[in-house]
Amino acid sequence: MKFNKTYFSREGSYWLGVEADSGRNYLGIPISNAMVDYIEYYWIDADQYELFSNNHERAFEFAEACRRRENDDLLVYTPGTDRGTPR
Repeated sequence: MKFNKTYFSREGSYWLGVEADSGRNYLGIPISNAMVDYIEYYWIDADQYELFSNNHERAFEFAEACRRRENDDLLVYTPGTDRGTPR
């Protein structure tokens, strides 16, 4: 999978983008564990992508819910046993 970023919020610490192979939209948040820093990707639908692109407060709220692990059902990849914490 290739994740193409279309927007980055430095203040909100999240990305919006489109996965190139599938054309699906995502929101990503930075994560760290003891070994590596990485991004957790969450699938979002076209309506959410449009909303979040135009309303950064709503995107930030969604990203915060992801940080609280409230949207784990939308994760692109299943986390490993050493799942990191948001940074």
